[in-house]
Amino acid sequence: MAEAQPANTTPQAPAAPARQGRGQARGGRRDDRRNQAPQEPKEFEEVVINIDRVARVVKGGRRFRFKALVVVGDRKNRVGVGVSKGADVQTAVAKATDVAKKNIITVPVVNTTIPHDAEVKLSGARVMIKPAAPGTGIIAGGVVRQVIGVTGITNLLSKSLGSTNKVNIAYATIEALRTMVPRDQWLNVETKAKKPAKKEEK
Repeated sequence: MAEAQPANTTPQAPAAPARQGRGQARGGRRDDRRNQAPQEPKEFEEVVINIDRVARVVKGGRRFRFKALVVVGDRKNRVGVGVSKGADVQTAVAKATDVAKKNIITVPVVNTTIPHDAEVKLSGARVMIKPAAPGTGIIAGGVVRQVIGVTGITNLLSKSLGSTNKVNIAYATIEALRTMVPRDQWLNVETKAKKPAKKEEK
């Protein structure tokens, strides 16, 4: 008689454990990012106008640094310009932003434009700005447009003459805005009508 064959006793491979790999880890990180507290809105809008690489000649050779020109504004008639240097771009921009915030000026605005004409010459740059009718927009070149764009002024005519140095143009624009005088402080503003004099009794 044929002998009974033994049952298959080959050990089975243990079931693979559930994967706890990158999927859950990534999901956890993403959840952490989503659960973070929302950042507070910035008080000022920062615009980097220009970044230059500058060099200083020292005994061992040249030492390179970065110079940043930054304008800050809140679009509510406040604006400031700052220039600073740093070992890298981020440091230069951060320092220039701090300088700009320390030199904030308030611009008087009348019907989304400036109250009167102004022309300022600073170093080799000369900037002229004029009020414009509603719907005109900002008619200005690169640097002047960026400075005016963060002030809240939406209608303006301007012309940049002389030097094309961006730093000088930016500071000349700020000086032109600094010279703005509100309409109620003009010398030739019409005074309030005087009360009629009382009639003398006969």
